Amino acid sequence: MIQDIPKDCCDDVKILVLDDGSKDSTVNNAYNAGADRVISHIHNLGLAITFRDALDAALDEGADVIVNIDADGQYDPQEISKLIDPVIQGKADIVLGSRFNGYIEEMPYTKMVGNKIATRVVSKAAGRHFSDAQTGFRAFSRDAAMRLNIMSDFTYTQESLVQAANKNLRIQEVPINFYKREGGSHLFPSIWAYAKQAGSTLIRTYLYHKPLKTFLIIGALVFLLGLLIGLRVLIHYLSVGEVAPYLPSSVLSAVLLIVGFQVIILGLIADLIRRNQNVQEEILYRIKKHNRVK
Repeated sequence: MIQDIPKDCCDDVKILVLDDGSKDSTVNNAYNAGADRVISHIHNLGLAITFRDALDAALDEGADVIVNIDADGQYDPQEISKLIDPVIQGKADIVLGSRFNGYIEEMPYTKMVGNKIATRVVSKAAGRHFSDAQTGFRAFSRDAAMRLNIMSDFTYTQESLVQAANKNLRIQEVPINFYKREGGSHLFPSIWAYAKQAGSTLIRTYLYHKPLKTFLIIGALVFLLGLLIGLRVLIHYLSVGEVAPYLPSSVLSAVLLIVGFQVIILGLIADLIRRNQNVQEEILYRIKKHNRVK
């Protein structure tokens, strides 16, 4: 696959291979195939950390455009030019290679359904429409790569898009070809394990970027429920002058009103923390930019 990477798509092409703790001859094979640099983890650290290290290494190399491509032979390296073209022309900060807008030679039905469901969820969370949010074939501008801060230790696919959307980065998709996998996949034990971990990552990412909206909706619903229950108690009290028959309802109403109010306050506090984190992320971006001036 390394040999198939086109060398004429940019002025200077460097091939970086990330070896996530493999026990075989990956490093030697990569160099023999033409890799310029191989970064190896002593132990398996997972997809998200490997992706994060890859971005950092590419930035350290001075890359203006970074292309991420899986090494299982399902993506065609000859299509790299299609991905980097919008970045080079200044029309996009991130470009996704969309399998569902292109050609798919083979994809198990359960995986196809899972990818489409995950893409819809990510689109809702990001507030952008994507046709393929799970693709492992992506291009990034240098500036976009410096702005992304992957915090998950599981996968980068969902988190990076939600982050990019919330940072107002321009995201485009181009159709690509997707071929039959060469060999088996050992990345995730099962589709259900992946869905559980990816779902957890997506929820945390959304809460991180939209704390006020999330807690405000939850708190308002709880508060409203308590208000409706309390209204029933109030009406009975105004009619007969006592609340004894509705004592459990009055207690429940008071609890719901207090909890709902506390959740709303929690959202306000989380929003203040998030605003402070925005400042910290901007400082981190400026530090990265200053330290990596070519």
